Amino acid sequence: MNAGDPAPHGQGQVTIVEGTTFSICAPSGDMEPGGAQGLFFRDTRIISRWQLRVDGQAPQPLSVVDADAYAARFMLRRQPAAGHADSTLLVVRERCVGEGMREFVTLTNVGREATLVHLELHVDSDFADLFAVKEGHAGGSATHSTASGVNLVFSRPDGSRGLLVHATGEPTSTHNGLSWQVVIPARDEWRTEIVVHPVVESRRIEPRFRDHMAPEEAEAHTWRRNVTSIRAQHQDLNLVLRRSVRDLDALRISTGEEPGQTFVAAGAPWFMTLFGRDSLLTSWMTLPLDPKLAVGTLHTLAALQGRGVDPRTEEEPGRILHELRLGPQSASALGGTHYYGTIDASPLFVALLGEAWRWGAAESDVRALLPAADAVLAWLDGYGDRDGDGFVEYQRATDRGLFNQGWKDSWDGVNDAAGQLAEPPVALAEVQAYAYAAWLARADLADAFGEPAVADNCRQRAEKLRARFAEAFWLHDEGFFAIALDGRKRQMDAMSSNVGHCLWTGIVTDEHAERLVARLSQPDMDSGFGLRTLSDRSGAYNPMSYHNGSVWPHDTALCVAGLMRYAHIPGAVELAHRLTAGLLRAATAFGGRLPELFCGFAADQFHPPVPYPTSCSPQAWASAAPLLIVRAFLGLDMNVPRGELVLRPRLPQEWGTVTLDRLPFNGSLLKITASGTEAEVQGLPEPPNVSG
Repeated sequence: MNAGDPAPHGQGQVTIVEGTTFSICAPSGDMEPGGAQGLFFRDTRIISRWQLRVDGQAPQPLSVVDADAYAARFMLRRQPAAGHADSTLLVVRERCVGEGMREFVTLTNVGREATLVHLELHVDSDFADLFAVKEGHAGGSATHSTASGVNLVFSRPDGSRGLLVHATGEPTSTHNGLSWQVVIPARDEWRTEIVVHPVVESRRIEPRFRDHMAPEEAEAHTWRRNVTSIRAQHQDLNLVLRRSVRDLDALRISTGEEPGQTFVAAGAPWFMTLFGRDSLLTSWMTLPLDPKLAVGTLHTLAALQGRGVDPRTEEEPGRILHELRLGPQSASALGGTHYYGTIDASPLFVALLGEAWRWGAAESDVRALLPAADAVLAWLDGYGDRDGDGFVEYQRATDRGLFNQGWKDSWDGVNDAAGQLAEPPVALAEVQAYAYAAWLARADLADAFGEPAVADNCRQRAEKLRARFAEAFWLHDEGFFAIALDGRKRQMDAMSSNVGHCLWTGIVTDEHAERLVARLSQPDMDSGFGLRTLSDRSGAYNPMSYHNGSVWPHDTALCVAGLMRYAHIPGAVELAHRLTAGLLRAATAFGGRLPELFCGFAADQFHPPVPYPTSCSPQAWASAAPLLIVRAFLGLDMNVPRGELVLRPRLPQEWGTVTLDRLPFNGSLLKITASGTEAEVQGLPEPPNVSG
């Protein structure tokens, strides 16, 4: 199914998203009360009921078209008259979101005589917090509603949130909706426009729809036309790449205070906000597409970096934020609006800063961010290393925080081969790998800015960590790394996908990498649709779980990038190609959009892949995963300050030609064309410094 093709009726819920605004609805366009559907703005459900009725009945859905993540068109028809198989009234709902919502309803009479239509729109709001909706206990908080002419007004009793609904076509309004009585001549149509304005602290928010923006705002939304174009001859890959770029565009959020500083929200519907880990990894994956996303993410997180110690929010000096929340109940969710309970965002911050420098971030930006990076490294040495053994560990500060604080942050996400849970404090394998990358990144920055003593110290720290990691985490008899060390320094010996992240950062020695590649190649890890998060031989394995046997596209992509880093190891490239082929098969089954995760059943058991019921879609690092894979197969790296470009292509033969156009490099825009192990670069500044 192409990105703009109609989705069959009954395919499930439809999510459309733009920044911090998103809607979840049925294929009819209705938002049904009593569940998770609705229109959400800044972590609050501002519409809990939005139902269209034609002559007292729900119209019949025909198709859904959602060519862009922020808009959708719902095709319906009036229920046929009694005794008739066909209908003569087409109902089209065109919806877009952007700091509010706009919906056009067009009624087209295809019959031979005029028709009388009674149209109703039932509207309600509960102003529920996003997490209350997600967890299924939104209480339906009392609201006050009024009707005035063409307007409906809803408000929370405390005045913190409100809603204004305005419609054209001279409707009749009541406290719970709008209605129209219209006569439509034969072969003619009638249309109304309905606009939803959120209200925050008594201030009405003006919606910002892309097709109605001022010229300067519209310029900011030409992002897709300005970033690197990535195309492939391979039809399925090209579909996935197009969809990924569209979704990443919709997930971009500006801080407001600095419009040029943009980051990517974690994902719709439940995580349309800043997440340290997710936003950092996503902007790393999207470096070939738009390096500015990394800079915006780093600045945004640096401004929110921990300053003091607060057990309620788990804030500590130098610690990088886990998530930012804006909903009406945020103060009681995970300790507050700013929650710091993540172990991996901090080292990833420093690692990304070094990578952004290599990819052309301005020296002024990097110098401005160095104090934040050094504060992170101080945190790694202090609060991050709870027992002074050189590893970075986590243990929540109170019973309100996340029990597990790595990317597998579900309560049962870290366990041993028998399925026993890790007791805190926990040192995760991939977190040590991220810390290794952070020390090396800071060393490179020190070299660039004339700090030789700092560079030497950071490299020594990295090499010491690499040696300690190999000694403490390696399971010699099994041929892989433990997922973690628990509070007693016991190796948690479950075979997990986390080891792929270790390959990605380069902390793994070649000796261990050879056995690790062989172990990852076994069918207990490769589902045929991507890498399982946990071996199907493990005691905690459950293909329908969140982290214990499911497939996460970003996780598979990081493993693929890790395998390509060790392309000289026998079998690494072949496994990377195989995992990617499976992931592309899964992507096409999901209409070209990779979801946050899906169930880990084997491909020869169930095809297409089985969806995970509460998976985010679109989701940032899932959308970015194909970009990282393309970069890995191109062997694409750069060091802009040194004028160096590296290309070592090992593309799957079935991909044919892959083309990157408008790739920024040292003041020029490059065009790279590659197939197999060959590549051509156009537009290099003189003198070129290319290795391959």
